[in-house]
This record gives sequence, structure tokens and C-alpha cells, in this order.
Amino acid sequence: MSEESLTYDASTIVVLEGLEAVRKRPGMYIGSVGERGLHQLVFEAAEQALNEVLSGTAGRVEITLTADGGVRVADDGTGLAVGHAGHGDGPPLEDRLTVLRCGAPPADRRALVSCFGLALAVVNALSSRLLAEVRRDGGRWVLEYEQGVPVGSPTRTGPADTSGTVITFWPDAEIFETLEFSFDALAGRFREVAFLNRELDITLTDDRDPATPRTVCFRFPGGPGDHIAEQSAPLHPDVIGFEREYSEMGGTMEVALRWCDCHDARIASYANSRPTTGGGTHELGFRDGLAAALAACAREQQLLGPSDPEFTPTQLGAGLTAVVSVKLDRPEFEGATRDRLVNGPVRACVAEAVREHLTPWLRANPAQATVVLARIAAAAHR
Repeated sequence: MSEESLTYDASTIVVLEGLEAVRKRPGMYIGSVGERGLHQLVFEAAEQALNEVLSGTAGRVEITLTADGGVRVADDGTGLAVGHAGHGDGPPLEDRLTVLRCGAPPADRRALVSCFGLALAVVNALSSRLLAEVRRDGGRWVLEYEQGVPVGSPTRTGPADTSGTVITFWPDAEIFETLEFSFDALAGRFREVAFLNRELDITLTDDRDPATPRTVCFRFPGGPGDHIAEQSAPLHPDVIGFEREYSEMGGTMEVALRWCDCHDARIASYANSRPTTGGGTHELGFRDGLAAALAACAREQQLLGPSDPEFTPTQLGAGLTAVVSVKLDRPEFEGATRDRLVNGPVRACVAEAVREHLTPWLRANPAQATVVLARIAAAAHR
């Protein structure tokens, strides 16, 4: 290789700005250009609408996979601002669709925020076409884009008796390896978001095949406890659940658990409604509190002697189904994938709460406690 070919200076640097950067390196913004990234586009599009419900300005969100390969996300909120008329409720929709990092991220710990908080701008950049309809203040506006570029100016098309925002987009075949959405994968994630946020009312509809349309509704007024209650083959009737706030960790926690007639543990943890598949301090705290409460109960029932070793994590997890969710003012994650929580004070707080809530349940329900401890003891001999 010649010396000339190795020359690298400022003249060789290409600066990408705005949505051009997203189209050039989509994996940096949605994780991949395969099925996972395609689904992430739907979650990004839904984020704004779901946050309207969480903030109390909307009641429901409807997501539809359309027959022509698009995705429609509709809410019944106040309608996002259009133009620079100064509605006083955040950046106008045009900026949300075209400006990266438009506006500050929500300060509410309950708010849903994607990895980069770019939401609608990323969806617009990676769509061959996007239509936005806004109904507010008695009027209806329509905005249209192609590959992130506006097609004309926002147009008022007539009056409107209702309010809300509808975003419809078609993923760009030039970007994605597949344009085939998995209904089950989308349903799984929206189900999670719904049971983690009991205010949400989400409908997911698949209209791609007119012969077999599908619709599922997700609403869990009992939160994670409702989700755990639906799991099959329980060992005991009660779902053990509680919420608690700790100023020490700057947030709240919610835990729901029950033992089932299966061998493996199914523990799902979340931080600010994001799945933490890598675990973290909240999951470690849960296991600490679980171990302390169950060991104390076993010693009280003389199933463990003073010199017997504590239960192992494998024993404790035998048949356990649980949801561990924390919502923090300042969540801290490890690595670029943001799948492991590292806030230090969270571990001790969650451990204390689990121990203080599980111990009285075990003492008040000796028959159920005996069934649980028998399952744990059996795991030791497998």
C-alpha cells in the first residue's frame, strides 16, 4: 500500500447531519436492519403515543399492521402541535419528525424513552413514506414525508370533531433486510409495557391478511400481579406482590411473584419499563431478599439447621415466576446495549423490601410456605 493511500487528514472526514446519519448507519439507532430493528421501529413510533397516556392527556393507543405493509399508530390525545404557532406543549410535529434529539427527554420516571430518545425522527428517516395526521383545536392537519424528506408543507385539510395524532409509516426496503413483522413479537413487548404501566390501554391489530384478522388488547389494572396470575400450573393460589418507594435509590419498585410447577426460574426484570436482560442491581437485590426470607422461614420450620448452608440460587429459582420492576429518576446502565442496571443503592433497597414483604406472607400462610419450601428442597436433589 502506497504512502499516498494511507494519508488521513481533515479532508477525508465526511460529516453526516440530521436524518442522513440515521439512514447511513441505521444499526446505531435501532440495533439492526433485520427483524429486531424492524420491530424497534414500531416501538419508537408508539413511544410518543404511550407517553401521552402515561401523562394523562390520552386514554388509549391503537397499533395496526396494515394490509399494504405499513404500521399505523393512533392515540386519542390532545394532538401534537403543528407549525410554530406556540401551542406550549412541546416541539412541533415537524421538528419531532426531522430533528435528532428534538427537545429534552421526559423528566417523569414513568415515561418511556428509547435508547437514544430519537423516536419519531428515526422512524421517519428509515421509512420510504410517512404520513402524519393531527386533529386538534377543531382542525385536521396532514404531513407527508418520503425517506425523511417533507413532501410540501403541513396542510390543513378541514375541520375535526375529535383530537389525537395518527402516524402511519412504511419501512424502507432499501434499509431493511426484511419487511415482515412478527405479530407475536410485537404483542409480547406491548404486553410487557402494559403490565408494567397499569394506566395503559393498548390495542394491537393485524390487518395484513383480510381472511384472518387478529386483534389483542392489553390492559392490566393490577399491574405485574395480573400478568403473574395468568401463568399456568401455580403451586399456591396467592400472587405475592407489592410496591414501594425509596428516596435512597431515587425511585420506586414493584415486585410480583409466585411459584409454579416447573423446574426453571422465569424472572423478568425491568428498569423504567425497559427489559434488563443482563440483570443488574435490582435483580441481585431481589435474589438477596428472597434468599434471606426463605432461609429464615426454613430455619423456623427446622428444615435448615444452624450449621446448614444457605439455599443456592438454583434452588431458590426452582419453579419461580417473578417480575422485578424499578422506575428511577436517574437510571444508570452498563454498556451500549443498556440491558444491565448498575445503580448501586438499588440492590439494598430491593433486598430489604422483598425480605420485609415475603417474610410475613410466609408466616401468615404456613401451608403455602411448606409447599414452596418443599419445591426448593426437591431442587437440591436433582
